[in-house]
Amino acid sequence: MLACNFGKLEDEIDLINKSEAKWFHLDVMDGIFVPNISFGTPIMKVFKKHSKKTMDVHLMIINPENYIKKFADLGSDILTVHVEASVDINKNIEDIKSYGMKAGVAINPNTPISSIESIVTKLDLICLMSVNPGFGGQTFINNTFQKLEKLKNLLIKTKSNALIEVDGGVNEGNAKKLLDMGANILVAGNTIFKSEDPTSTISYLNSLQF
Repeated sequence: MLACNFGKLEDEIDLINKSEAKWFHLDVMDGIFVPNISFGTPIMKVFKKHSKKTMDVHLMIINPENYIKKFADLGSDILTVHVEASVDINKNIEDIKSYGMKAGVAINPNTPISSIESIVTKLDLICLMSVNPGFGGQTFINNTFQKLEKLKNLLIKTKSNALIEVDGGVNEGNAKKLLDMGANILVAGNTIFKSEDPTSTISYLNSLQF
């Protein structure tokens, strides 16, 4: 939702509610872990009030352990933290699940898949960043395809049930390949909200899964 018009937030939420999109993906940035600030609890309260779909919250912040309960209270269904920002990633996963949320871990483009090898069986979701986090509208990093292949093989090897999410630079040109290679969820904010017909764009992307 980073690419939406926050001046018309309730309208944008209504658009997604009425579309074929499955989830709301909400990027929370602190200006420290990433060089940008997005939104905090007041905006989250709006989503909690109006969202009729799964709230997938992506924390791009330092010390995520200090905010897990807060985002549970704000209605998060899935809470994703960055492996690079977590002092104790195992504890973070346990805490997220203890508040009834599904646990996700995100890894940046330069972070190897091996960094999460020991925890994949504990995760509900793995978010592959396909751009450097912090800003919307960036160009897809093609090395993501190789990382996706490695991750998919790791999940098969470990018999992990984690879903694979790809976040950043996803568009009509690369979405089908990502899905064919094993991605389960695509985050395509700019592609959707900069489209002349966001609802049709969502329908098209959704149709690629079948």
